[in-house]
Amino acid sequence: MPVAISYPGVYVEEIPSGVRTITGVATSITTFIGWAPKGPTDHAQLVLSWADFVRQFGGFNANSLLGYAVSHFFLNGGQQAYIVRLVTSGDPTPAKNAGTATLTLAPLNIKAQNPGGWANKYAVAIKNSSTPNRFQLQVVYIDPTDATKQTVVESFANLSALNPDPLGRYVGDILANQSSYIIVSPDVTQPPAPATPADTPAVGSLTATQQLTGGADGDPLQPNTPGFEAALAALTLQGGLLDHIDLFNLLVVPGDTDKTTVATLEKYCRDRRAFLIADCASDATLTSVQTALNGITGTDSINAALYFPYITAPDPLSQNMPSQYPPSGFVAGIYARTDATRGVWKAPAGTDASLTGALGVAVPLSDGENGILNPRAVNCIRNFNVYGTIVWGARTLQGNDEVGSEWKYVPVRRTALYIEESLFRALKWVVFEPNDEPLWAEIRLNVGAFMHNLFRQHAFQGLTPSDAYFVKCDKETTTQNDINLGIVNIVVGFAPLKPAEFVVIQIQQMAGQIAT
Repeated sequence: MPVAISYPGVYVEEIPSGVRTITGVATSITTFIGWAPKGPTDHAQLVLSWADFVRQFGGFNANSLLGYAVSHFFLNGGQQAYIVRLVTSGDPTPAKNAGTATLTLAPLNIKAQNPGGWANKYAVAIKNSSTPNRFQLQVVYIDPTDATKQTVVESFANLSALNPDPLGRYVGDILANQSSYIIVSPDVTQPPAPATPADTPAVGSLTATQQLTGGADGDPLQPNTPGFEAALAALTLQGGLLDHIDLFNLLVVPGDTDKTTVATLEKYCRDRRAFLIADCASDATLTSVQTALNGITGTDSINAALYFPYITAPDPLSQNMPSQYPPSGFVAGIYARTDATRGVWKAPAGTDASLTGALGVAVPLSDGENGILNPRAVNCIRNFNVYGTIVWGARTLQGNDEVGSEWKYVPVRRTALYIEESLFRALKWVVFEPNDEPLWAEIRLNVGAFMHNLFRQHAFQGLTPSDAYFVKCDKETTTQNDINLGIVNIVVGFAPLKPAEFVVIQIQQMAGQIAT
C-alpha cells in the first residue's frame, strides 16, 4: 500500500511485481480400490512404498488382487498411491461381515482401529503408575503359532482417563493420534479400577481376557460380483472416500470389468480430471476383448484406457510360481515412470515401457492380431525377444479410428488434464480481484510463463512459442457483459505432441547412371 508521507525525506515503497509462479501438479498419484484383510475403511490411505502397504494393509493375500496390483505399481516406478479398502458389511448373514476386535478392561472399552482378524493377534496390558489416576498402556503382539512369543509394539506412559486432562494425556486422544492399532471407545470419564494381578501382568504372562477378540475378515469381495460393485459404489462414488482425496491422477480397480461400474468410473474420472486404467477380463481373447468395448466407449471414455491381455508374473505366496494378473497395476507404474523420466506428454508405451517383474503375457499377440485391436482402441501388451514384455499401445477408449476423436491418444489427454488441473489450482488468487486490464495482464503473464516453461521442456509441437501455445485474456475474451456478471474468461491453447504410432520406411534402389 502507498507510504504515508509526512516529513521531508526519502521514502521506500515496495511495489508488487504481479508474478505468481504457477507450479505444475503431480501427474501419477494413483488410487487403488479393492478388498484387503486389514487397513482403514473410513478414508483413503496414502502409501509411499510397498513396505508402507504391507504395514498398513497386510501385503499379499490370496483372496485379493489389490496387493499384487500395488506391488506391481511400485515395482515399475510408482511413487504415491491411495488405497481404498472395501469390506463386506450389512450382509444379512452376520458371519459374512467384517468384524472389529474389542476388549474391555474396565472402565476402558478398547477396539481395533479397523475391522479384520488381524487384531485378534494383539493384546493390551494396563499398568498402574505411582502417580494417582495415571497408568501405562502397552499394545502387545502375540505370535499366533506360539502364544509365549509376545512383543510390545506400542507403549504409552502417564495416561489419564479423565477428559479433559490437565496434562493433555487423556487416553482417548493419545491413542487416537498416536496408536497404529487401537482406540478407546466410547469416552471414559473415570480412572481404571485398582490394579490386580490380572490387570497388571508382566508382558510374558498375558491372559486370554486381555487379548482382543471378535475381529473377522468377513467374506472377501471379488471384482465383478454384486457385493464388490455395491461396496465400490457406496464408498467411492456417492460423495464418499474419493471425494476427500485432494488430488489423484490415476484410478485402478484391479480385475474389475463390470461395464456399468467402468462407465461410472469413467464419468467420475472425467469430473475429477483423473484417468482410469481399465483391465480386460482374465479370460479375454482376441475376439472377446472387442465385444467388451460395448458400453464403455461413450463420451466419458476420453479419460480411460483399456489394456490387454493379463500379465504372467511370479506369485510370492506360491513359491514364485507363475500366475496371471491384471495389467492395470503394471501399467500404472509405467505411467509414473514415464512421467518422471520423460514427462506426461510422452506416451507410456514403447521399448522404454518394459514391465519389471513380468514373465510374459497370457495371450501372445502377432503383428496382425495387434493390428486388429489397435484401431479399435485396445492397448496391447506384447512380448519382444529383445525388450521383454512391453506396453505396445497408447490410445484412450475414444481412440477408435472410426470415431476420429481429438482425444485419441493417452498422452494428449493426460497433458490436457495436467494443464487444466495446474491452472485450476494456481488461479484461485484471481477470484474477487478487480476485473479489468491490469488483472488480465497479470493472468497473461503468469499463465504464459507456465506454458512457456512447458514449451522449453518440449511438451508441445512447434519451433516457436507462437506455434506451440497461446494465452488470451483481454476485452475480446471478457466482454463488458461478462464483467457485469463477474466473469473473467481465459483461453489457453496448445499444440499437443502425438505419438508416432506407425513408422514408414521407404526404400528405393538407386539405379546406376546411364551414359547418354
